[in-house]
Amino acid sequence: MSELPSIPAQRILGHSGIAVSPIAWGMWRFAEDGRSVSEAARLVNAALDAGITLLDTADIYGFDGASGFGDAEALLGEVLAAEPGLRARMVLASKGGIRPPLPYDQSPAYLAEAIDASLQRMRVDTIDLYQIHRPDILAHPQEVARALDAAVAAGKIRALGVSNFTMAQTEALQHFLGTGLVATQPEISPLRIDCFENGELDQAMRLGLTPLAWSPLGGGQLLTPQSPRDRAVAEELDRIASEQGVSRSVAAYGWLMAHPAGIVPIIGSQNPERIAEGAQAAGMRWTRQDWYAVLVAARGERLP
Repeated sequence: MSELPSIPAQRILGHSGIAVSPIAWGMWRFAEDGRSVSEAARLVNAALDAGITLLDTADIYGFDGASGFGDAEALLGEVLAAEPGLRARMVLASKGGIRPPLPYDQSPAYLAEAIDASLQRMRVDTIDLYQIHRPDILAHPQEVARALDAAVAAGKIRALGVSNFTMAQTEALQHFLGTGLVATQPEISPLRIDCFENGELDQAMRLGLTPLAWSPLGGGQLLTPQSPRDRAVAEELDRIASEQGVSRSVAAYGWLMAHPAGIVPIIGSQNPERIAEGAQAAGMRWTRQDWYAVLVAARGERLP
């Protein structure tokens, strides 16, 4: 069988020269349930000890629609204050540009304010990767670019990315940026495969952007599949997982990582064991036949 290249031990974020693990950990639910600083530190250490160096958060994480804006960043800041040595072990990514209840604001004044606020909450001098979380249709990309370039020039940000942008929106912002984008963060999973055929990943490869995949388990649907199509995908992943001695979720991560765009799945679990388990995906080997078997199940029809 034709075997795909092995997954590298590290990825480079676009043209930035910043090396990251081939899988990341995300903090969307990091501040839930009144988690203590020591419990939060256990999660951060679980990721780092497993070799997961890219940690992804956002200023909106922890917000419940009424309060808690910035809670995930603030909790991470407390962890870093308690264990300062952790900062040097991670590549820290955050996002901004969502401003309840507007809901989006990427005006230069607000972006500058949001970046400073994130730095203060996390108690760091620099954010390694700063991403515009969702596009503000009322912001001219040239103005957004100026604000981001200014933050990079000031040493507040090392590299830039976008999240949930259309291809045209990505192209427009890239055109005006002096620094240039290095990453894009769309939703990708074995249950959400649009980007494999709609040009998103082709654009990422053309522009040299590292794709960071949020919700790589389909919002948990892969773990408890309901529809015939979802069950078919789960069955193919289970077959491959069984052959390689890993779980279904690990196989799902590995499936994404095998793509030539260098997709970095973001683990959403807030369970230390599940976070550490996810790192096993880097050791998977894929044949073209197995990879396409998952895609065919996800499409629900044969390839043309």
